[in-house]
Amino acid sequence: MTYSRLIAGTMTWGIWGKQLNKTQMIDLMNHCLDLGISTFDHADIYGAYTTEADFGKAFAESNISRDRIQLISKCGIQYMSENRNNTVKHYDYSKAYIIWSAENSLKLLKTDYLDLLLLHRPSPLMQADEINEAVENLKKRGLIKQFGVSNFTRSQMELVATETPISVNQIEFSLTHHSAIHDGTLDYLMAQNVLPMSWSPLGTVFKEDTEQTRRIHRQLGELTEKYNATEDQLLLAWILRHPSHIHPVIGTTTISRVSDAIKALDITLELEDWFKILVASQGHKVP
Repeated sequence: MTYSRLIAGTMTWGIWGKQLNKTQMIDLMNHCLDLGISTFDHADIYGAYTTEADFGKAFAESNISRDRIQLISKCGIQYMSENRNNTVKHYDYSKAYIIWSAENSLKLLKTDYLDLLLLHRPSPLMQADEINEAVENLKKRGLIKQFGVSNFTRSQMELVATETPISVNQIEFSLTHHSAIHDGTLDYLMAQNVLPMSWSPLGTVFKEDTEQTRRIHRQLGELTEKYNATEDQLLLAWILRHPSHIHPVIGTTTISRVSDAIKALDITLELEDWFKILVASQGHKVP
């Protein structure tokens, strides 16, 4: 299965963000496709369980052929909202719930299948055999093509993989959240031929004013002219340079920023520049 190198994250398309209307969603879908961004990342909980439905209504009227896009969704988080009768936030990875949740996402997204279904976050009560029964049911019925996880550690992946092959792990990874480089996560994914996707790929660089982010801005500022690139493009290029072939999930809904982001694919950071950027984040030289 091939996913676009940059993935469009939909978390802020609905009421958790820009509250795009149907026309705006269609325009954004088409703009992404024009740039080669064909994969759209969802989760059932986005918009307190409303964003998949909003996207689905737009997709149904977009005249975009289903085979031109890849749809990802996640399940498992039982979120407290007016749309669910939950008394506490928790996780449900029972066979019945995984199947129901995937079927519900398909209904809301107005599609017959998901290209990828992810378990959204690990649960201390998850059981590998029950997860496998649900995944096998969905695959045999053609409702999902691939299965993966999100935010899972190596040991949690190993538990699930005793019963079910994992194709993808979507993790938080950025210049300001790069523990996956050091704790063996990305090494393990490469060794197991599991594709990493990274959510929040710009990290906190533009969200926080700290000594770390100031160091990062200074270093990126020294490289923008050399690479004829913006700082956010360099942040994406830093992720794209990693040999695990990480696919960043970009969350912007601004058309101009999507156009800027795709240009990161044309940037190949030189070896020492990649390490200069890492050092700026860490605040010390590598060991």
